[in-house]
Amino acid sequence: MDDDEAIRRSLAGDLSAYEALVARYSALAHRTAAMLGAGDEAEDVVQEAFVKAFRHLSSFRRDAPFRPWLLRIVANETHNLTRSRGRRSELAVRLTATADVTAPDDPAGSAVATDRRARLLEAVRHLPERERQAVVCRYFLQLSEAETAQVLDWPLGTVKSTTHRGLARLREEVGNELA
Repeated sequence: MDDDEAIRRSLAGDLSAYEALVARYSALAHRTAAMLGAGDEAEDVVQEAFVKAFRHLSSFRRDAPFRPWLLRIVANETHNLTRSRGRRSELAVRLTATADVTAPDDPAGSAVATDRRARLLEAVRHLPERERQAVVCRYFLQLSEAETAQVLDWPLGTVKSTTHRGLARLREEVGNELA
């Protein structure tokens, strides 16, 4: 069942159809919350986001894609969490999907790859919040510029310029170390 069918059936009261959407997008929503700053509370953020999405499903524009709409709710919930904590949350990033590929019998290569990832993640963690959000959405979550704009509720031009500044700052910070 595709998203449109699941949404249509959910609106008609079929809870199993909404469960299909939850199953389809849970991992992505969790990764989004964690990477945007929810840290250990990502599970709570995701649960709240799915509850809000269900409550507001009737206001979802049926001609729009569901994924960015849901991720915008996750981003808003994450922002609410970090704002209410009164401090900047430590970024809890899981990079299993973006890990460097090294030969299993190459411990030195694995160690270098692990060190490179750690340095890059540390540099990303220290970006200004807006640049971090843009870079995380575009490169860690692999969202398009349009999806990033929708998730963060920013104009497309802001996504482009903020991503550009964030990448430039990362290049400055890590330079050719990771090349």
